[in-house]
Amino acid sequence: MKRTNVHTEKRPAAASAEPPGAVGTAAARAEEQPAAGAPAAAPEALVPVEPPTVTPEQLNELKQQAARATENWDRLLRTTADFDNFKKRATREKQEAIKYANEAVMQKLVPVLDSLDMALAAAQTAGPDTGQSLQAGVTMVLQQLKSVLAEAGLEEVNALGQPFDPNFHEALSQQETPEVPEGQVIQQLRKGYKLRDRLLRPASVIIAKQPADPEPTGGTPAPL
Repeated sequence: MKRTNVHTEKRPAAASAEPPGAVGTAAARAEEQPAAGAPAAAPEALVPVEPPTVTPEQLNELKQQAARATENWDRLLRTTADFDNFKKRATREKQEAIKYANEAVMQKLVPVLDSLDMALAAAQTAGPDTGQSLQAGVTMVLQQLKSVLAEAGLEEVNALGQPFDPNFHEALSQQETPEVPEGQVIQQLRKGYKLRDRLLRPASVIIAKQPADPEPTGGTPAPL
């Protein structure tokens, strides 16, 4: 029987060997790629979203709310405009009140000015024997002026004979006297005035001071 020699070529084992994880990776790629000729997977169908439905009652309520909102907005605009007009009117009235605050007092002082004008005219044309009548006329005008100022709230601070009060008196000096208690006003140089409860000007006064004891002179010393 005749043998046939078959030459078999051996390849190195290192060349034919694959890395340890190559088989699994290739299999995974084969699974990911669809087979040739296989149909592609169909996309997911979109679920239709129905628009929200509004009932007639809800629509009517929405219309009512919109009408109330419009009404409230109009009311807010009118209120804002009225408030702005009120502030402007109040500011104007305040300025006028400050400007003409003394109107009533001035109306009462006008007759006093008339009396003074008449007194000056009488003094210019009077004879040498009319001094007493002129004095009486000036006294009358002064009383008229004091009456008007008193109605406006002006009060005199008469400090003569009163104990010294720094809230209403201004001491200009002290005078030694044994006849008046120390600290009492013995002379008023200028009257003070206050407007109701507020002091306008303190009274300028001189207050009493007890005289110092005279020093003992020579003589028999007092017994101990």
